[in-house]
Amino acid sequence: MVTPQTQKPASPGTGGSPFPSELDLVALRDDLKRAVAQTCPRWMADRSDDIIQVALLRVVDIYRKREGNAEFSSFYLRKAAYSAVIDEIRRLRRRQEVPLEDETAETRYDPPADGPDPERVATSRQVGRAIQECLGQLVPPRRLAVTLNLQGHSVPEVGRLMDWSTKKAENLVYRGMADLRGCLDGKGVVR
Repeated sequence: MVTPQTQKPASPGTGGSPFPSELDLVALRDDLKRAVAQTCPRWMADRSDDIIQVALLRVVDIYRKREGNAEFSSFYLRKAAYSAVIDEIRRLRRRQEVPLEDETAETRYDPPADGPDPERVATSRQVGRAIQECLGQLVPPRRLAVTLNLQGHSVPEVGRLMDWSTKKAENLVYRGMADLRGCLDGKGVVR
């Protein structure tokens, strides 16, 4: 925790490091607390004090670098708070921390499944069959355009692959996709 010294900023050339007064730090921390409260997601509320502290340290560091000639607008403080929140999220993702509820209680984690559950497999097969049936009902140029698009080709790539103009490829893809959606809706396949 920062323990501010109550002193006036040192003038340049005296060798001392400028430091905001204790009253300035209290006001600055309050402003940062409001900014963090606006930007911090609820699932990180327990870390808000740490985030405020990191943002405060950054702002004080900027204050020192500018030799005490820094004024911080509310926009700058929100930006500093946002930056501190993002850095904390990145740090958590890197570490992938798992909070322990109770260290004395036995915690058992189930291993991840080797594959999807049988219900999901059956549903996927039904959807796949429905898509194949609906694709079979499309007129050949639309079927080709939609199939290429579903395989990940962009509309201009579909045009180049089929030696069509971009406009023709666009029309065939979009109309074919509309026909495919209509057919799948008719079969009761949920999107």
